[in-house]
Amino acid sequence: MTKKSTKAAAKTASKAAPAKTAKAAGESNKVAKTQLVDMVAEKTGLTKKQSEEAVSTMLDAIVAAVKEGKSVGLPGLGTLSVRATAARTGVRPGTSEKIQIPAGKKLAFKAATTLKGSL
Repeated sequence: MTKKSTKAAAKTASKAAPAKTAKAAGESNKVAKTQLVDMVAEKTGLTKKQSEEAVSTMLDAIVAAVKEGKSVGLPGLGTLSVRATAARTGVRPGTSEKIQIPAGKKLAFKAATTLKGSL
């Protein structure tokens, strides 16, 4: 085969068999709350309604603690905490004008070493 014919064959082959992605296969990299509820129900033997209440209560407790400024430790997963950000000077992208960015807070997550080691 010549170089031209191998290039043409490669082009037609790539058009005929498009690459499969996770989304194309119907899978997602995100686990939704309903999926968590299903997992809890399956592992604990609770009903889906009881599992949904348990998951919702846990998430509400975590959110409430973080809003109060507390750190939330989840063994085997990591720690959620609130960190203060300092006031700083930034640059507006369109005009290159210098602007003052006020101090604020951000949510931080530090993964547990056991989780990091198992990835």
